[in-house]
Amino acid sequence: MFIRSTSFIGFLFFVLFSNSVNAQIKEGKFLGVSAGIGLVAPDDETEISGSGFYAQGEYIVNLNSWFGFRPYAGVIFASGSSDEEELKGYGVKSNAFLAGVKVRVAAPIPYVAPFVELGVGASVGSFETFTPLTDVSKNGVLTHIPVAFGLAVGKNHSVDIKFTYYFHPAVEQFSGAFAAGIYFPLQ
Repeated sequence: MFIRSTSFIGFLFFVLFSNSVNAQIKEGKFLGVSAGIGLVAPDDETEISGSGFYAQGEYIVNLNSWFGFRPYAGVIFASGSSDEEELKGYGVKSNAFLAGVKVRVAAPIPYVAPFVELGVGASVGSFETFTPLTDVSKNGVLTHIPVAFGLAVGKNHSVDIKFTYYFHPAVEQFSGAFAAGIYFPLQ
C-alpha cells in the first residue's frame, strides 16, 4: 500500500511540475472577461447569505505557462436576508466596484489546469452586514483580499470556471461569485 501511494505521489508531482505542458493560455498579454452568479455572506456563523450579479475584466500578463499577473476591475451586486423566523430583519449587502491586482499560479495539466489566485484590491460602494453577531454598515472605499480557485479548460486553457471571493475585513463579510470567463490575446 505504501509503495503504491508513494508511486502515485511521485507521478502526481511529475505531472504537476513538468515543463512540457502549458498551464495557462501562453506567455504574453491578454484581455479576459468573466461573469457569474454573485454572492455575499457574513464572516460570522450566522446562516444568512445573498445572491446577485458579478462581472469582471482583467488585463493579463502571463510571465510563463504557470505564473501571471492580473490587474482587474469589476462589479458585484448581491444582497439577501434570512427566511428563518428567528433571523427576520437581518441581512447582508455588497454593491461595489472592485479593482486590484492578483497573481495566478496554475498546475501544468493539459486541457484542464487547476489554478489559485491571490491579491489585494479596493472596493468602492455600499456594504452592510446586519446579523445577531455583527452590525456594520459602510459606504465608500474599503480594502479587500481577492482569492480564487478554479479550472482553466480547453486546448489553450482560454476558458475559466472559477469560484472567486473578495474578503472585506472592515465590514466582516465576503462577497464573490461562481463565474465563467474567456480570454483574448492582445498580440
